[in-house]
Amino acid sequence: MSADSVDYETLTFDRLGHASVRLETDDGLVVYVDPWGEVLADEPGDGDVVFVTHDDMDHYDPDALEAVAEADATVAAYEGVDTSDLSFEVIDLPLDGETTVAGIDVRTVPAYNDPEGDHLDEDGEPFHAEGEVTGLLLALEGTTVFFPSDTDFLPHHESISADVFVPPIGGHFTMDRREAAAFARSVDPDLVLPEHYDTFDPIETDAAAFTDDLAADGIRVELF
Repeated sequence: MSADSVDYETLTFDRLGHASVRLETDDGLVVYVDPWGEVLADEPGDGDVVFVTHDDMDHYDPDALEAVAEADATVAAYEGVDTSDLSFEVIDLPLDGETTVAGIDVRTVPAYNDPEGDHLDEDGEPFHAEGEVTGLLLALEGTTVFFPSDTDFLPHHESISADVFVPPIGGHFTMDRREAAAFARSVDPDLVLPEHYDTFDPIETDAAAFTDDLAADGIRVELF
C-alpha cells in the first residue's frame, strides 16, 4: 500500500501522482518537482521553490505551477522550456551543470532515451531526445535527492550517488522497472521512491516486484 508521505532525515516526501512530487524540510521549505494539474487535488499555494525538468505536458503545466506556488516562489526550469507564459521570474537550469536555487545546491544531469534502445515512438525516434530533458540532483539540509526525470539508465548516470532516488519505473516512455532497479543499485541510495507509473495503460507496471527486487539487495523502497 502506498504511504501518504515518507520521511527521510529532515525531509518529508509526498507523491501527488504520476511524476509530481512535493518535498518539505524541517525548516518549512516546500519544494515541488514537475507539478501536473491532472494529479493535483487542490491549489495548495505553499510552494517556495518549483522545479521543471522538461516541457512535456505532464511535467510542465503552467496552471499547475501557479496552483502550487506561493506568489513570491522561485521557479527553476530547464532552459529548453519556454516559460514566457509564467507570471514568475524563472531561473534557467542548464542541461548539464551546477547552480544554486534558493539556497539549494542543484546539479543538472542530461536525461534522454537511448536512440538505439527500446523507448522509441512509431517513427523510431526517442520519446525524449538528447537535449530535451534534464534530471535534478538536489542537496537539501545535508541530504542528496536525485530525480533523473524521463530517461533511460545511461552511461553518464553511473557516476551519480544520492541518499534518496526518485526514478520513473513505468517503461514505454522511460526506463522500466528492471532498468530502474539496475539504476538504483548504481546510485546506492538509502531510499528509493518510484514515480511515473500506473497513470495510464502504457506505463502500468508491477511496483511490488520492483520493491522486492531491490529489497533483495538491501535497498529500501517506499511506494508513496
